[in-house]
Amino acid sequence: MPFAIIDGRGPIISANISGELSNSEVRQMQTAALEAIRRCGKIGALFILRDFQGWKRAAGWGDVSFLTEHDKDIAKIAVVGEDKWRDSIYAFLAKGFREAEVEFFVPGDLEKARAWLKANTP
Repeated sequence: MPFAIIDGRGPIISANISGELSNSEVRQMQTAALEAIRRCGKIGALFILRDFQGWKRAAGWGDVSFLTEHDKDIAKIAVVGEDKWRDSIYAFLAKGFREAEVEFFVPGDLEKARAWLKANTP
């Protein structure tokens, strides 16, 4: 399975992502995030990339409505994956252009990513 939500309860939601990420999978994560925001208020997110192959070509990748409406509700986003994806992930998640802090960690630093998310996250 290329995409699986591990924990959508919050305050830190998490998902495994492998293969090519699709728009519908992003929408599933956004739905889980909205439910966690309703339950917990501000949340964090952890994305674990395993055998990640990038993004599926499709229309609609330019829709930033979730970001503009709910970025204030996300404290931090941690992504764990192969270092070759760091810059692409930072661009995809608009690091530096949003309120939420975004950090990238290599696979050996999964526990470091979890600790970073928990520090100063409601």
